[in-house]
Amino acid sequence: MATALENEIQQILAAEIVPDTAVGLAQIAKLGFVQQSEKKLTVRLELAAYLGDRENRLKQNLAQKLSSLAPELTLDLHLVTEVAKFESAGDNASVTGVKNIIAVASGKGGVGKSTTSVNLAIALAKLGAKVGLLDADIYGPSQQLMLGIADGVRPEQHGSQQLLPIEAHGIKTMSMGYLVTEKTPMVWRGPMASGALQQMLMQTHWQDLDYLIIDMPPGTGDIQLTLAQKVPVAGAVIVTTPQDIALLDAQKGIEMFRKVNVPVLGIVENMAVHICGECGHAEHIFGEGGGHAIAAEYGVPMLGALPLSLQIREQADSGQPVMVADPDGEAAGLYRDVALNMAAALAKRSRHSDAAPSISISDD
Repeated sequence: MATALENEIQQILAAEIVPDTAVGLAQIAKLGFVQQSEKKLTVRLELAAYLGDRENRLKQNLAQKLSSLAPELTLDLHLVTEVAKFESAGDNASVTGVKNIIAVASGKGGVGKSTTSVNLAIALAKLGAKVGLLDADIYGPSQQLMLGIADGVRPEQHGSQQLLPIEAHGIKTMSMGYLVTEKTPMVWRGPMASGALQQMLMQTHWQDLDYLIIDMPPGTGDIQLTLAQKVPVAGAVIVTTPQDIALLDAQKGIEMFRKVNVPVLGIVENMAVHICGECGHAEHIFGEGGGHAIAAEYGVPMLGALPLSLQIREQADSGQPVMVADPDGEAAGLYRDVALNMAAALAKRSRHSDAAPSISISDD
């Protein structure tokens, strides 16, 4: 039975917000252990997502509030982070070395899905997670360019049947672009492209990843179905722009993932607003509020809105994504928020929130 002190601790955790975000602590954390002795109060808090430099500020905020509950005791507060592995209820074969597969998808091309994928992956890594990025666009791979990987770089062999992923900017990556030249068109029918995806997924030595971000091709075709049917996908992130035609295609993407029982973790609205570099005027070139509307319609989180920015495009084209080129800038901060919101949405689904904490009282 919960003690009065434990109930007070739970109330503090329920009201706490992760610093500089709109993420409630209860979405990504649970109380794991409480021990009270004559001189000391020990509290262990288990986080299901990495917070980066926000963790220290969160710990300071919590320490101040928890200490006030029992000022006569010395507080020993531990924050421990462990990203849970997604456990599929189906028969899909798991990918060795990967806890969570996240599909970043769009119903149509040209909405900034690949740019979002690479910056999302790097943002998660900068928060502290172990991250991989798979470029699943077999016909038009782009991540090699965005990551600044030189032409001719090829994955090394690992054992007899696996390849080592190519590391860039703190993440492990694999792409068809590493296996062919940029002038080699993939004139393949759907089953061949699907087979190539499965090989890159299963025959890459991913090595203990918290998240594998998959940059999906646009649409709702063979690649999307192959991914959903062959491996356990923990969730999907839908990228759209505010314009009506993009929102219609985004709806198709959401419906497709629903049909194959892949949860949609949230919506990212790209190119939401353009800020004039000369006068600072904000203009919604492609419309306004579309991402929020579709998120509300389907009851999924709005993970974030990103600007239409020349800087983001130029840095991606130069092989230095904004998370690398300007990690302390405003755009990078927006990507970090998207990453944390996505991780929180996934943690909320995978975490067993009804598990009771361990509580003990000693005379030490």
